[in-house]
Amino acid sequence: MSPLNVDDLHRVFEKLDQNGDGFVSLEELRWHLDRIGIQTTGDELRAITGKSRLDLLDFLFFYDAVVKRNSGNGDEAGEEEEEEEYGGDLVVSDLAKAFKVYDLNGDGFISCEELQIVLQRLGMWEERVGRDCRSMISVYDTNSDGMLDFEEFKNMMLPARS
Repeated sequence: MSPLNVDDLHRVFEKLDQNGDGFVSLEELRWHLDRIGIQTTGDELRAITGKSRLDLLDFLFFYDAVVKRNSGNGDEAGEEEEEEEYGGDLVVSDLAKAFKVYDLNGDGFISCEELQIVLQRLGMWEERVGRDCRSMISVYDTNSDGMLDFEEFKNMMLPARS
């Protein structure tokens, strides 16, 4: 998992804090994690956080703990395989994992429909913005097929290197 910067994490926290009270309950967090395919229990989250709800600072510590836990999870063989498959770069390997989250049907492309479904699962899809889905994809769709392949996705996710 590539570490997100604090601004990214703050935006994620704001999305999770749907009532705007400055806290995310562990049950809400568990529900969102479950929606993106990460199965956990309230007890596991409580063991990691030591709390029943998280403010922004707690959320940042939680994220840091999860990243550290996953970086030493003993699945080095799988990591190495994926690194090899995508060019031997750990960042690219992390992007491949993210790509697979969006590529719901496993065909190697992210369609507008797949993007919309994943954003809905994350609670980040707004109907009024929905009509811009195709334009969001078209910005990085270099071959103009209406979908993102892995290289286009990678170009979108990685800042331009000079």
